[in-house]
Amino acid sequence: MQQRSPHACPIALTIAGSDSGGGAGIQADLKAFSALGVYGASVIAALTAQNTREVRAIQDVPPEFIRSQIQTVFDDLAIGAVKIGMLSQPAVIAVVAEELRRYQARNIVLDPVMVAKSGDKLLAEAAVVSLRTELLPLASILTPNLPEAAVLLDCEEPTCRDDMIRAAQALLEFGPKAVLLKGGHLQGQDSADLLCTAEQLLWLPARRIATRNTHGTGCTLSSAIAAELAKGVSVQAAVETAKAYISAAIEAADRLEIGSGHGPVHHFHRWW
Repeated sequence: MQQRSPHACPIALTIAGSDSGGGAGIQADLKAFSALGVYGASVIAALTAQNTREVRAIQDVPPEFIRSQIQTVFDDLAIGAVKIGMLSQPAVIAVVAEELRRYQARNIVLDPVMVAKSGDKLLAEAAVVSLRTELLPLASILTPNLPEAAVLLDCEEPTCRDDMIRAAQALLEFGPKAVLLKGGHLQGQDSADLLCTAEQLLWLPARRIATRNTHGTGCTLSSAIAAELAKGVSVQAAVETAKAYISAAIEAADRLEIGSGHGPVHHFHRWW
C-alpha cells in the first residue's frame, strides 16, 4: 500500500454494490467522496438493475474478482479510509475481511445494509453471522439503523433512547471501535443518532425533514464519514461533519426531481 504525502489528495475506497439508478451504493458513495473533497476508488461487490421505484435484478460478483479489485486498488493507491456497504454472501465477506487485514486497512466504516425499507431481510443468516465475526472486529465505526441493529443482535428493534444505548453498547462487544446507531426509525420530530465508544455516549440530534427523496441516505452518511476520516480527523469530528452534510443533502433533495419513486438525496447541494 502506498503512503500518502502530506500534500496529496486524500483517497477513500468504497466496497459495495452498484445502483444503476445512481442514488445509493457505489454511485452515492463516490458522489459523497467528491462533494467532500476526497478522491474515490471503488470495488463493486454486486450489480443491481434498479431505479427510484424498484430493484428488478441483482447480479453477484464472484468473490475472487472482488479480491482482485481490492488488491489492485491497494497495490497502487494510498487508501486513507474504507467504506463497506452491503455484502450479501459469506464468501464475499470472508474475502473482504481477509484482504483488509492483509493490507492493514485503516479507518474502516461498516454500513451493515441488511434490511430493506419494506422491512424484509436482505441477508441470509449465514451472511449475518459472517458479518458479525469477520467484519465487525475490523470496523473503526459501525453505522447501523435500528432494524439492522436488531438483526445483528438478534433482538427486538429499539423503540426508545434507553433501548438505543443498550443496543449500541452491545454492538461494541463485537469489536468495532465505535458505533453510530441511527435513530431515524424512532417516532417523533427528532431524529437523533447515538455515537457510542468505550469512553463516551454522544447524542447527535437532527430535526426530521419531510421528503420522500431519501434513497441512499445511509450509504451517503457512511461514505461521508469515511471521506472525513480519510482527511485525518477524529471519529467524532467525522461523524459531526457527515451528519451536517447528509442533513443538508436531504433538505435539498426535492430540488432534484429525479424519477417518479423515492428519489436520491442531493449530494451536490452546495454547488448546483
